[in-house]
Amino acid sequence: MRSFASDNYSGVHPEIMDAIVQANIDHMSSYGADPVSAEAEKLFHNHFGEQALIFFLSTGTATNTLILKHLTRSWNSVICSDCAHITIDECGSCEAVAGLKLLHAATENGKISVDSIKSLLGDLGDVHRTQPAVISITQNTELGTLYSIAEIKAICDFAHEKGLHVHMDGARIANAAVALGVSLREMIVDCGVDVVSFGGTKNGCMCAEAAVFINPELGKGFEFVRKQGMQLISKMRYVGAQFKALLTDDLWKRNAAHSNCMAAKLAERAGKIPGVQLTRPVEANGVFAIIPREITAELQAAYPFYVWNPAINEVRWMTSWSTTDEDLDGFCSELERLLK
Repeated sequence: MRSFASDNYSGVHPEIMDAIVQANIDHMSSYGADPVSAEAEKLFHNHFGEQALIFFLSTGTATNTLILKHLTRSWNSVICSDCAHITIDECGSCEAVAGLKLLHAATENGKISVDSIKSLLGDLGDVHRTQPAVISITQNTELGTLYSIAEIKAICDFAHEKGLHVHMDGARIANAAVALGVSLREMIVDCGVDVVSFGGTKNGCMCAEAAVFINPELGKGFEFVRKQGMQLISKMRYVGAQFKALLTDDLWKRNAAHSNCMAAKLAERAGKIPGVQLTRPVEANGVFAIIPREITAELQAAYPFYVWNPAINEVRWMTSWSTTDEDLDGFCSELERLLK
C-alpha cells in the first residue's frame, strides 16, 4: 500500500531501524540510564543548548498532554488555535488527564497571533475566570502552514510579558525548520519558546517523541509527571537509538527536505488537473484540495488519504520521507483517470 493519508503511515527509516538493531546488544541499564540515550541527549543539546532538559516519550499525544499538565494548575487554561491537535485529535486528553481548559484564539490559516491572544487575557486575575498559563502553537500547523520566525518571536515576547509560557507542538518540527530554511535553534531557542514537543515518529522514527524544556527551571519535576503519566519507558535505549540516528548527519533534515519536496511536486502536478482545486498554500509536506465527492472513495481505495472538511469535500494529502516520484506518478494518473 502506498498512502497519502499521513506521514504516520510511512515505515521506519532504514538508518533508524539499523540504530535500533545496533542498540539491541545484551543487557543495558533501563529507564534512560543507558549510554545510547545519553548520546542522544547530547545531540539534542547541540540544537537546544546545554541547559535544555530532555525527556523521551512514546507518543505525541502523551508528550503534549503531560507537558501542559506539568506547566499548569487546576485553575489554569491553555490558549491554542481552534484546529490544534491538542483540542481536535487527542480525545480530550488535556481535559481528562491534565485537567485543564483549552481556550481557542481566532486563527488565520491555522495560526494564532498576538492580537487574537490578547482577546483572551481580559480576565487575568479575576477569581471567577480560568487563568491562562500557557500559549500552545503548532509548527507547522494542522493546515500545513508555517509561523514565521517573526511571528513566533512576537508571540513569545508577548507571552513572557504577561507571565505566560510558550509550548510548541512540533510533531512536524523538522518539516517546518527545513521549509523556513533555519536551524532548530533559530526557530525555537532564539525566538524564546519555553518547551517543545519534538516529533520523531512522523519523520522516520518508530514511537519516538521528546519533551524538550529549553527553560530548565520549567522542566524540574517532569520526570515524576512522565512516570505518573505512564510514559517512562523501561527499555529507553531503543528510543534513544532512534533519536541518535535522526540527529546524526542531519538525517532529520534530509527526511524533512524530501517530504517537503514531494508535497511541492504533488501540488504542482495535481493542481494542473482539471477538477482539482488547491485550497491552501503548500508550505511543508501537506497538500489540501477540493475534489469531486463522487470520486473520493475510489481514489482512497487506491491511495488512502483523509477528507479534511466533509462539508466541501476538502481533502488532505500528506507526503513523507518515503514518498517516491513513482508514488506521485501513480496517484496523479489515477486522479486524472477518475476525473475524465
